[in-house]
Amino acid sequence: MSPIYHISEDDLISLLKKKDRRAFNYLYDNYAGALYGVVIRIVSHKAYAEEVIQNIFVKIWNHMNLFDHTKGRLYTWMIQIARNTAIDYIKSKSVQNEQKNQSLPDIVNTTEAHQFVQMDQVEKVDFIGLKNVLGTLKPEWRQLIEMAYYEGYTQQEIAEHLVIPLGTVKTRVRAALLQLREILKENG
Repeated sequence: MSPIYHISEDDLISLLKKKDRRAFNYLYDNYAGALYGVVIRIVSHKAYAEEVIQNIFVKIWNHMNLFDHTKGRLYTWMIQIARNTAIDYIKSKSVQNEQKNQSLPDIVNTTEAHQFVQMDQVEKVDFIGLKNVLGTLKPEWRQLIEMAYYEGYTQQEIAEHLVIPLGTVKTRVRAALLQLREILKENG
């Protein structure tokens, strides 16, 4: 079987639903970097992020039949899986316990490595224009979206962290997502 080098999203989805391994390899090669960029912002540790990425692609492979193109694009669906998987991972007891038991030098080195990897991944994610699209939002909306989708905060946690009412957070996040949807429609 020869590898796939270019394929439409509809054809990719069709092949993935048929469990075509070439399509899966194409998906991994073309989307792992962008998903890693989302995951590393939430998980903050390269080894954890790599484990989470593996879990994400297993979930995509095993649940591809649940993807509904009428509800959104494949990339959006995968980002949601990545975000949820990363948040679940960092909230797991074993990860929390391991982080509590880390020595100070390990934490310092992890932070430095995270900053290096994160900058590299931001450049990779930017090829899809996400960084530019977020830049068009009002600063307070962009902050909420970044906290929720890249840093793994819940809306309640955002409200507590920013000391604003939960209702305000929900309203602003909804408005920001609606504006992002319009921007993506215009560009897309």
